[in-house]
Amino acid sequence: MTDTKVAPGGVFSLGGDLPVHRLGYGAMQITGPGIWGEPSDRKGAVAVLRRAIELGVNFIDTADSYGPYVSEEIIREALHPYPEDLVIATKGGLVRTGPDQWVPVGRPAYLRQEVEMSLRRLGVDRIDLYQLHRVDADVPLADQVGELRRLQDEGKIRHIGLSEVDAAQIEEAGKVAEIVSVQNLFNLADRHHEAVLDYATEKGIAFIPWFPIATGELAKPGSVLEQAAGEHDATPAQLALAWLLRRSPVMLPIPGTRSVGHLEENVAAASISLTDEGFDRLAKLAA
Repeated sequence: MTDTKVAPGGVFSLGGDLPVHRLGYGAMQITGPGIWGEPSDRKGAVAVLRRAIELGVNFIDTADSYGPYVSEEIIREALHPYPEDLVIATKGGLVRTGPDQWVPVGRPAYLRQEVEMSLRRLGVDRIDLYQLHRVDADVPLADQVGELRRLQDEGKIRHIGLSEVDAAQIEEAGKVAEIVSVQNLFNLADRHHEAVLDYATEKGIAFIPWFPIATGELAKPGSVLEQAAGEHDATPAQLALAWLLRRSPVMLPIPGTRSVGHLEENVAAASISLTDEGFDRLAKLAA
Protein backbone atom coordinates (compact mmCIF):
# COMPACT_ATOMS: atom_id res chain seq x y z
CA MET A 1 0.00 0.00 0.00
CA THR A 2 1.41 3.35 -1.06
CA ASP A 3 1.72 6.31 1.27
CA THR A 4 2.30 8.80 -1.55
CA LYS A 5 0.43 12.03 -0.86
CA VAL A 6 -1.12 14.57 -3.20
CA ALA A 7 0.77 17.52 -1.67
CA PRO A 8 3.64 17.55 -4.23
CA GLY A 9 1.09 18.56 -6.87
CA GLY A 10 0.81 21.98 -5.27
CA VAL A 11 -2.05 24.02 -3.86
CA PHE A 12 -4.66 26.25 -5.51
CA SER A 13 -6.90 28.66 -3.62
CA LEU A 14 -10.48 28.38 -4.86
CA GLY A 15 -12.06 31.80 -4.84
CA GLY A 16 -9.02 33.09 -3.02
CA ASP A 17 -10.04 31.58 0.32
CA LEU A 18 -10.33 27.79 -0.08
CA PRO A 19 -6.87 26.21 -0.48
CA VAL A 20 -7.00 22.72 -1.99
CA HIS A 21 -4.40 20.25 -3.18
CA ARG A 22 -4.46 20.40 -6.96
CA LEU A 23 -5.07 16.68 -7.43
CA GLY A 24 -8.60 15.95 -6.26
CA TYR A 25 -11.11 13.13 -6.56
CA GLY A 26 -14.14 12.95 -8.85
CA ALA A 27 -17.00 11.01 -7.28
CA MET A 28 -19.01 10.20 -10.41
CA GLN A 29 -17.93 6.57 -10.62
CA ILE A 30 -19.06 5.55 -7.14
CA THR A 31 -22.53 4.89 -8.57
CA GLY A 32 -24.04 2.13 -10.68
CA PRO A 33 -23.63 1.49 -14.44
CA GLY A 34 -24.56 4.48 -16.56
CA ILE A 35 -23.97 6.68 -13.47
CA TRP A 36 -27.34 5.36 -12.34
CA GLY A 37 -28.41 3.81 -9.06
CA GLU A 38 -26.41 2.17 -6.33
CA PRO A 39 -22.85 0.89 -6.88
CA SER A 40 -22.35 -2.87 -6.87
CA ASP A 41 -19.98 -2.45 -3.92
CA ARG A 42 -21.09 0.38 -1.63
CA LYS A 43 -18.55 -0.58 1.05
CA GLY A 44 -15.83 -0.37 -1.59
CA ALA A 45 -16.97 3.12 -2.56
CA VAL A 46 -16.82 4.20 1.08
CA ALA A 47 -13.32 2.73 1.36
CA VAL A 48 -12.11 4.66 -1.71
CA LEU A 49 -13.35 7.96 -0.30
CA ARG A 50 -11.76 7.34 3.10
CA ARG A 51 -8.46 6.31 1.51
CA ALA A 52 -8.49 9.49 -0.59
CA ILE A 53 -8.62 11.57 2.58
CA GLU A 54 -5.77 9.50 4.09
CA LEU A 55 -3.67 10.33 1.02
CA GLY A 56 -4.21 14.05 1.45
CA VAL A 57 -7.00 14.63 -1.06
CA ASN A 58 -9.03 17.58 0.20
CA PHE A 59 -11.05 18.44 -2.90
CA ILE A 60 -13.93 16.15 -3.88
CA ASP A 61 -16.18 16.86 -6.85
CA THR A 62 -19.67 15.39 -7.16
CA ALA A 63 -23.14 16.28 -8.50
CA ASP A 64 -26.77 15.69 -7.58
CA SER A 65 -27.18 13.89 -10.92
CA TYR A 66 -24.65 11.18 -10.07
CA GLY A 67 -27.00 8.35 -9.18
CA PRO A 68 -28.98 10.58 -9.06
CA TYR A 69 -28.21 11.60 -5.47
CA VAL A 70 -26.27 8.41 -4.69
CA SER A 71 -22.79 9.96 -4.88
CA GLU A 72 -23.64 12.77 -2.45
CA GLU A 73 -25.21 10.28 -0.03
CA ILE A 74 -22.15 8.00 -0.06
CA ILE A 75 -19.81 10.95 0.49
CA ARG A 76 -21.72 11.85 3.64
CA GLU A 77 -21.78 8.23 4.80
CA ALA A 78 -18.03 7.86 4.30
CA LEU A 79 -16.69 11.20 5.51
CA HIS A 80 -19.16 13.06 7.75
CA PRO A 81 -18.24 14.78 10.05
CA TYR A 82 -15.88 16.21 7.46
CA PRO A 83 -12.22 17.14 7.98
CA GLU A 84 -11.85 20.88 8.45
CA ASP A 85 -9.84 21.35 5.27
CA LEU A 86 -12.09 19.25 3.01
CA VAL A 87 -13.76 21.14 0.15
CA ILE A 88 -16.75 19.42 -1.43
CA ALA A 89 -17.95 20.75 -4.77
CA THR A 90 -21.30 19.67 -6.16
CA LYS A 91 -23.35 20.54 -9.22
CA GLY A 92 -26.96 20.96 -10.30
CA GLY A 93 -28.81 21.57 -13.52
CA LEU A 94 -29.04 18.11 -15.11
CA VAL A 95 -32.08 15.88 -14.70
CA ARG A 96 -31.65 12.11 -14.95
CA THR A 97 -34.32 10.19 -16.82
CA GLY A 98 -32.38 6.92 -16.99
CA PRO A 99 -28.87 5.42 -17.24
CA ASP A 100 -26.55 7.59 -19.36
CA GLN A 101 -29.34 10.14 -19.92
CA TRP A 102 -28.72 13.80 -18.99
CA VAL A 103 -31.25 16.59 -19.58
CA PRO A 104 -30.36 20.24 -18.79
CA VAL A 105 -32.86 22.06 -16.57
CA GLY A 106 -31.86 25.53 -15.42
CA ARG A 107 -35.11 27.00 -14.20
CA PRO A 108 -34.35 29.10 -11.10
CA ALA A 109 -36.91 27.31 -8.94
CA TYR A 110 -35.43 23.94 -9.87
CA LEU A 111 -31.86 25.05 -9.15
CA ARG A 112 -32.97 26.36 -5.74
CA GLN A 113 -34.65 23.04 -4.97
CA GLU A 114 -31.52 21.11 -5.91
CA VAL A 115 -29.25 23.30 -3.79
CA GLU A 116 -31.52 22.77 -0.78
CA MET A 117 -31.54 19.00 -1.35
CA SER A 118 -27.76 18.83 -1.79
CA LEU A 119 -27.30 20.72 1.48
CA ARG A 120 -29.43 18.09 3.19
CA ARG A 121 -27.80 15.07 1.56
CA LEU A 122 -24.26 16.28 2.22
CA GLY A 123 -25.11 17.35 5.76
CA VAL A 124 -23.71 20.88 5.45
CA ASP A 125 -25.03 24.39 6.07
CA ARG A 126 -23.21 25.84 3.07
CA ILE A 127 -21.86 24.27 -0.13
CA ASP A 128 -18.22 25.23 -0.70
CA LEU A 129 -18.45 25.27 -4.49
CA TYR A 130 -21.73 24.92 -6.40
CA GLN A 131 -21.44 24.54 -10.15
CA LEU A 132 -24.09 24.93 -12.84
CA HIS A 133 -23.75 21.49 -14.40
CA ARG A 134 -24.96 22.61 -17.84
CA VAL A 135 -26.29 25.84 -19.24
CA ASP A 136 -29.98 25.37 -20.10
CA ALA A 137 -30.44 26.94 -23.55
CA ASP A 138 -34.12 27.58 -22.79
CA VAL A 139 -33.39 29.80 -19.77
CA PRO A 140 -31.35 33.03 -19.85
CA LEU A 141 -27.92 32.39 -18.36
CA ALA A 142 -28.34 35.49 -16.19
CA ASP A 143 -31.42 33.92 -14.60
CA GLN A 144 -29.64 30.64 -13.89
CA VAL A 145 -26.56 32.26 -12.36
CA GLY A 146 -28.72 34.91 -10.72
CA GLU A 147 -30.53 32.31 -8.66
CA LEU A 148 -27.21 30.83 -7.55
CA ARG A 149 -26.09 34.34 -6.62
CA ARG A 150 -29.22 34.77 -4.48
CA LEU A 151 -28.48 31.48 -2.75
CA GLN A 152 -24.92 32.68 -2.23
CA ASP A 153 -26.22 35.90 -0.67
CA GLU A 154 -28.37 33.75 1.64
CA GLY A 155 -25.25 31.90 2.82
CA LYS A 156 -26.14 28.56 1.24
CA ILE A 157 -23.38 28.65 -1.40
CA ARG A 158 -19.84 29.89 -0.82
CA HIS A 159 -18.55 29.98 -4.40
CA ILE A 160 -20.10 29.56 -7.85
CA GLY A 161 -18.72 27.68 -10.85
CA LEU A 162 -19.80 26.63 -14.35
CA SER A 163 -19.46 23.47 -16.43
CA GLU A 164 -19.04 22.94 -20.19
CA VAL A 165 -18.94 26.61 -21.14
CA ASP A 166 -16.88 28.87 -23.38
CA ALA A 167 -15.07 32.05 -22.42
CA ALA A 168 -17.94 34.28 -23.59
CA GLN A 169 -20.35 32.45 -21.25
CA ILE A 170 -17.94 32.81 -18.35
CA GLU A 171 -17.78 36.55 -18.98
CA GLU A 172 -21.56 36.79 -19.28
CA ALA A 173 -22.06 34.88 -16.03
CA GLY A 174 -19.38 37.00 -14.39
CA LYS A 175 -21.59 40.06 -14.78
CA VAL A 176 -24.07 38.44 -12.40
CA ALA A 177 -21.80 36.65 -9.91
CA GLU A 178 -18.12 35.94 -9.38
CA ILE A 179 -17.21 32.72 -11.19
CA VAL A 180 -14.33 30.90 -9.47
CA SER A 181 -14.22 27.65 -11.47
CA VAL A 182 -15.01 26.08 -14.81
CA GLN A 183 -15.36 22.34 -15.32
CA ASN A 184 -14.90 21.28 -18.96
CA LEU A 185 -13.90 18.11 -20.76
CA PHE A 186 -10.12 18.19 -21.10
CA ASN A 187 -7.29 15.69 -21.17
CA LEU A 188 -4.04 15.03 -22.99
CA ALA A 189 -5.89 13.53 -25.97
CA ASP A 190 -8.84 15.97 -26.09
CA ARG A 191 -7.79 19.60 -25.84
CA HIS A 192 -10.58 21.34 -27.72
CA HIS A 193 -11.14 23.60 -24.70
CA GLU A 194 -7.60 25.04 -24.84
CA ALA A 195 -9.00 28.56 -25.30
CA VAL A 196 -11.13 28.25 -22.17
CA LEU A 197 -8.17 26.92 -20.21
CA ASP A 198 -6.02 29.83 -21.35
CA TYR A 199 -8.79 32.25 -20.36
CA ALA A 200 -9.13 30.61 -16.94
CA THR A 201 -5.36 30.73 -16.44
CA GLU A 202 -5.26 34.42 -17.29
CA LYS A 203 -8.14 35.22 -14.91
CA GLY A 204 -7.02 32.92 -12.08
CA ILE A 205 -10.16 30.78 -12.37
CA ALA A 206 -9.86 27.11 -11.40
CA PHE A 207 -10.06 24.77 -14.40
CA ILE A 208 -11.41 21.35 -13.39
CA PRO A 209 -10.95 18.87 -16.26
CA TRP A 210 -13.46 16.06 -16.33
CA PHE A 211 -12.41 12.73 -17.86
CA PRO A 212 -8.77 13.75 -17.16
CA ILE A 213 -7.51 10.30 -18.20
CA ALA A 214 -9.93 10.08 -21.14
CA THR A 215 -11.91 7.35 -19.33
CA GLY A 216 -8.96 5.00 -19.53
CA GLU A 217 -8.09 5.40 -23.21
CA LEU A 218 -4.80 7.09 -22.35
CA ALA A 219 -3.93 4.39 -19.85
CA LYS A 220 -4.79 1.21 -21.76
CA PRO A 221 -2.07 -1.25 -22.91
CA GLY A 222 -0.60 -0.22 -26.25
CA SER A 223 -1.52 3.44 -25.79
CA VAL A 224 0.77 6.18 -27.05
CA LEU A 225 1.80 6.86 -23.48
CA GLU A 226 2.90 3.33 -22.67
CA GLN A 227 6.49 3.71 -23.91
CA ALA A 228 6.89 7.16 -22.39
CA ALA A 229 5.53 5.84 -19.09
CA GLY A 230 8.26 3.20 -18.97
CA GLU A 231 10.89 5.89 -19.42
CA HIS A 232 9.49 7.80 -16.45
CA ASP A 233 9.00 4.69 -14.28
CA ALA A 234 5.33 5.60 -14.17
CA THR A 235 2.02 4.38 -15.57
CA PRO A 236 0.31 6.00 -18.58
CA ALA A 237 -2.46 7.28 -16.29
CA GLN A 238 0.08 8.91 -14.01
CA LEU A 239 1.77 10.64 -16.94
CA ALA A 240 -1.58 11.90 -18.23
CA LEU A 241 -2.30 13.45 -14.82
CA ALA A 242 1.22 14.82 -14.40
CA TRP A 243 0.89 16.50 -17.81
CA LEU A 244 -2.34 18.20 -16.72
CA LEU A 245 -0.78 19.44 -13.48
CA ARG A 246 2.13 20.85 -15.50
CA ARG A 247 -0.12 22.43 -18.15
CA SER A 248 -1.46 25.27 -15.97
CA PRO A 249 -1.28 26.37 -12.33
CA VAL A 250 -5.09 26.67 -12.24
CA MET A 251 -5.60 23.03 -13.29
CA LEU A 252 -7.38 20.82 -10.72
CA PRO A 253 -7.62 17.26 -12.11
CA ILE A 254 -10.26 15.08 -10.44
CA PRO A 255 -9.63 11.48 -11.57
CA GLY A 256 -12.36 9.15 -10.39
CA THR A 257 -12.20 5.44 -9.65
CA ARG A 258 -13.99 2.67 -7.77
CA SER A 259 -10.68 1.02 -6.85
CA VAL A 260 -8.38 1.86 -3.94
CA GLY A 261 -5.45 0.59 -5.99
CA HIS A 262 -6.23 2.89 -8.90
CA LEU A 263 -6.77 5.76 -6.48
CA GLU A 264 -3.30 5.25 -5.02
CA GLU A 265 -1.83 5.07 -8.52
CA ASN A 266 -3.52 8.33 -9.49
CA VAL A 267 -2.41 10.14 -6.35
CA ALA A 268 1.21 9.16 -7.03
CA ALA A 269 1.05 11.28 -10.20
CA ALA A 270 1.39 14.37 -8.00
CA SER A 271 5.03 13.39 -7.36
CA ILE A 272 6.01 13.23 -11.04
CA SER A 273 7.89 16.27 -12.34
CA LEU A 274 7.98 16.74 -16.10
CA THR A 275 10.70 18.76 -17.81
CA ASP A 276 9.75 21.20 -20.56
CA GLU A 277 11.01 18.66 -23.08
CA GLY A 278 9.04 15.83 -21.49
CA PHE A 279 5.90 17.95 -21.36
CA ASP A 280 6.15 18.90 -25.03
CA ARG A 281 6.92 15.33 -26.08
CA LEU A 282 3.82 13.97 -24.35
CA ALA A 283 1.68 16.64 -25.99
CA LYS A 284 2.98 15.64 -29.43
CA LEU A 285 2.59 11.90 -28.75
CA ALA A 286 -1.07 12.30 -27.86
CA ALA A 287 -1.91 14.82 -30.59
